[in-house]
Amino acid sequence: MATINTALCSYGMSGHVFHAPFIDVHPDFNLYGVFERTKNLAEKKYPNIKTFRSLEEMLKDEAIDLIVVNTPNTTHYDCTKKALEAGKHVIVEKPFTVTTKEAEELIAIAEKQNLKLSVYHNRRWDSDFKTVKKIVQQGVLGDIVEAEFHYDRFDPELSYKTHKETPTEGVGSLYDLGSHLIDQALQLFGMPNSVFATLDSFRKESKVGDYFDVKLYYDSHFVTLKSSYFVREPLPAYSIHGTKGSFIKSKADIQETELQKEIKPNTANWGIEPESERGLLHTIENDTSKKELVVTEQGNYMSYYNGVAEAIKNNKSLPVTAEEATQVITIIEAAFLSNTEKKVITL
Repeated sequence: MATINTALCSYGMSGHVFHAPFIDVHPDFNLYGVFERTKNLAEKKYPNIKTFRSLEEMLKDEAIDLIVVNTPNTTHYDCTKKALEAGKHVIVEKPFTVTTKEAEELIAIAEKQNLKLSVYHNRRWDSDFKTVKKIVQQGVLGDIVEAEFHYDRFDPELSYKTHKETPTEGVGSLYDLGSHLIDQALQLFGMPNSVFATLDSFRKESKVGDYFDVKLYYDSHFVTLKSSYFVREPLPAYSIHGTKGSFIKSKADIQETELQKEIKPNTANWGIEPESERGLLHTIENDTSKKELVVTEQGNYMSYYNGVAEAIKNNKSLPVTAEEATQVITIIEAAFLSNTEKKVITL
């Protein structure tokens, strides 16, 4: 396979910002097609792209090797199932599915069809999280006692995207923002023993969840994952505390901002944060307090697509497996159950 012909299921923000730019400049991919019902937005940016007016029309095109399912959350299962049954490899936008049952069915179909199925948990390659991961893995904090991750914003108004504000399964900040934080926590610490969650809505006339406080309990520590639409003054995005010290880091990855400015992801200095956003490492060494600013790792979502190319062309491991993404959904389901029953849910 010389290049991987890739098609997008939509060309909204996800397609325009997070997928098309990487597929376009990556030598192993060809941005082949896009599904747009009435518009031709992708053609204006990518003149050689093929526009399909229905998903069925796109799936019938035998030239397509890989489908990116970047449609609303509630349609991920159906679109992915159809793509797999049509013999296409699939990348699914996060969250993978609404339920673990749906996720497990898709995994079974992919295995039966001998196809690659991955989920776009791109925030693993944020500069800030890569730095946090490096600090934790180095062991300089000692045994981890507590960690707190935030994905906050100040945005009191309802979204203009009606599907994000319609109270159906798979909608709300826990699915949209929480899936990022949960995946990052699982990358660092694995699956917890139990979950406790408080979920709520604070925006005027909001009908979907816009606040969450989820606690993941492990044998020796716990992790708090929080998000609110009413945080005017940002808190640290990552606070990790251990027996030898603490590490505090802001949420400062610049990739999304650069992509929205139409900066291509193969440009010089891609994904490099300003020095002012370096994290603070405060440890005890020989009974002496030591504070230092830690150079931030370079962010690079292209690493995800590098991994997908290796998986499809050379049968290597996927950068994000469907099984890993299913664990995220398991945590989300447990959080909803915990909020409803007001108790800790054992996994």
